[in-house]
Amino acid sequence: MKSYAIIAMALLVLSVMPMVMATSVGTGVGVSITTEQFTPRIWMCDNRVFEDDFIQNTEKAQKRANNYAFEGESIKWTVLVMDKNKIEEITDVVGTIGPSQGVGNDVEVECTRVTSTVKGTPAGNCNARILEENLTTFKSETMAYYDCELTVETPASMHGEYFITIEAMDSTGLSATMDENEYWFLNPTIALSVEGDLEFEDVRPGTQAYSQTLLLGNDAEAGSGVVLDMFMSGTDFYDPSSSGARCSDNTNKLALEEFKYFATNGQYSTAKTAITGKDDENYAPIPLGTAINQAREIIGNQTFANPMVKITPGNTLTPGAEMALTFKLTMPEPCVGDFSEGQIYFWGEAI
Repeated sequence: MKSYAIIAMALLVLSVMPMVMATSVGTGVGVSITTEQFTPRIWMCDNRVFEDDFIQNTEKAQKRANNYAFEGESIKWTVLVMDKNKIEEITDVVGTIGPSQGVGNDVEVECTRVTSTVKGTPAGNCNARILEENLTTFKSETMAYYDCELTVETPASMHGEYFITIEAMDSTGLSATMDENEYWFLNPTIALSVEGDLEFEDVRPGTQAYSQTLLLGNDAEAGSGVVLDMFMSGTDFYDPSSSGARCSDNTNKLALEEFKYFATNGQYSTAKTAITGKDDENYAPIPLGTAINQAREIIGNQTFANPMVKITPGNTLTPGAEMALTFKLTMPEPCVGDFSEGQIYFWGEAI
């Protein structure tokens, strides 16, 4: 009887021991994930172009080596824009101008998204990178190309020195510009200065007479850096009074062909250029015409309408520079009259 009681107590003790299972249920841990609001990136690609307006029948401005531009001329860029959130986040890609570098300048033109395939890789054509990461593959989900063309407006709205760049903006208000901000002087004032008078007094028929030397200068707006290619043309001359004048070709005019000139600018002069029609003193003839497209370089053989000919270095003037010109008149015999009605024109073309 005693032995049974002990066994029963042992069973009772076993019955109240806790159960041990193979798995258990724990408490949860909170997880927070946020996606970076990516600031747009924008890179200039390698097909940047400057174009003249071609109004004056010249292509020289396509190779302009200076940072000034005039009404009607334009600058073109192709840019690569990236938003790692998704390219649809980009709301505007625009050309801006302003007094300082960076975002927030005045918006002047809206760029157009390129729908056709752009050859090359982002890294190769656009130098696209984020820190040390080179972007070698174009991804249409996060990237797009845009064409931008900024045309210079009238001096009333664009005159002076500006930073010009392309800016990309997203739907959250974040924006960025190309690293390559450009600096341009828009619509600088161009002017020529002429010091001296072209006078021939009491010239005897059948003889030659020389003028005083004139100084022809580039009087462009200070700070603009405008380099001018210099041209000249002229008209025939007439006696403004009813005096019974008679001179060249037995009529009442003094023909422009009776005038010639000699010009110097640094080491260059009409003596060292291949101008057709020079005389034995290297005085050159003056082209007949009243417009720049009828003129010819003063020191050089290029006509304005032939822009593919290389510009003569000695024919250009920087702001404040001057070239010297002396004129010679061969007075026909017979000749009578005072021929003061006519013009010699000087022209300057920004290059």
